[in-house]
Amino acid sequence: MKPPFAPITRPEPSPPARPAPAAAEKCEPDNTVRKLFFWKLKQREIRLGERTVIMGVLNVTPDSFSDGGKYSDPDRAYARAIELEEQGADIIDIGAESTRPGSARISAAEEIRRLIPVLKRLKDKLTIPISVDTYKAEVAERALDLGAEIINDPSCLTFEPQLAKTVAQHNAGLVLNHMRGTPETWAKLGPIADPIGTIARDLEATISRARRAGVEKTRIVIDPGLGFGKRKEDNNVILARLGQLSGLELPIMVGPSRKSFLAHPDPEETKFASAGAVTAAVLGGAHVVRVHDVREMRAATDVADEILRCRQE
Repeated sequence: MKPPFAPITRPEPSPPARPAPAAAEKCEPDNTVRKLFFWKLKQREIRLGERTVIMGVLNVTPDSFSDGGKYSDPDRAYARAIELEEQGADIIDIGAESTRPGSARISAAEEIRRLIPVLKRLKDKLTIPISVDTYKAEVAERALDLGAEIINDPSCLTFEPQLAKTVAQHNAGLVLNHMRGTPETWAKLGPIADPIGTIARDLEATISRARRAGVEKTRIVIDPGLGFGKRKEDNNVILARLGQLSGLELPIMVGPSRKSFLAHPDPEETKFASAGAVTAAVLGGAHVVRVHDVREMRAATDVADEILRCRQE
């Protein structure tokens, strides 16, 4: 006989509905890759893009912001240049006039007095090219006569536009470094509303001036000029969006080494900060980095280069 009623079974209470997981934000992969270029110099050409080229800094000034006076003696400067090559520098960049914030301009005669003894000592002693950091046509002329192959103009042809003709006449390489204002006025400048857009437009105009003066495009490298009239926030934006400058179809150089926006009380910490910025620049597409600490920065660029190669696979 069937029981008069079936046992009452109560359904298990349903667990409270879980909220649907928030949609994951789309994270576009960073596919920045470096274009390959051949940079034509006075006596050779450098293949850019396969690995990061290291430009080692040699200041022969008494008032440089980072090592003022340390290598103002020609013998010490000579020894330092040899050391930089041994540490892995691909180019030596010699500067005889400081462009630190607040620095005053010096005459061409004084710059030549500081520079020429060093160039004479180094002539035919290095296997890597020499660059000279100057905006003066007269200084560039003397330097190129003594074996320099690159002129690194910190003013982007704004101080002495005739410098471009000097470079063209010697078939030298030319670095166009973006500068905003002058070292004497940098402390008074506010942030830039559109750092990369402004820099790209200014560089495009300067490239046109250089080309009209006779400089071949294959001899030009561009530099956004970290710290040259830019505030800390501007410099960060430049590093974050460096790849946008690739639209100018030229190799890119970046010089973050020891810049004030990376400074720490301990010089070792500043070195680590510089390595971080160098790595960011390479991953953003920089072909050349201008640095003081060649051995340490070479270790950083080796890692960044491997990451870039993985992106291309």
